[in-house]
Amino acid sequence: MSGQIHEDADAASRAFGERMRELRAREGISQDGLAHASGIHSTSIGRLERGGREPRLTTILRLAQGLGVEPGELVDGLDP
Repeated sequence: MSGQIHEDADAASRAFGERMRELRAREGISQDGLAHASGIHSTSIGRLERGGREPRLTTILRLAQGLGVEPGELVDGLDP
């Protein structure tokens, strides 16, 4: 991760949201499908993907499970 993303929570949230959207598209899962699979409300899924919310660790773990990926795939190598 670059230094900027460590210092800018908004940039980190946006980068996380982009990664989440990419993984969801790769897995062919809709926002509603991910909401159902992860137990996270679809409104929250959308907010996370737009970078409007910083995820908690438990949220990352639930998203990873819902996407069928390892949690690291959601955060490894994030860049703004």
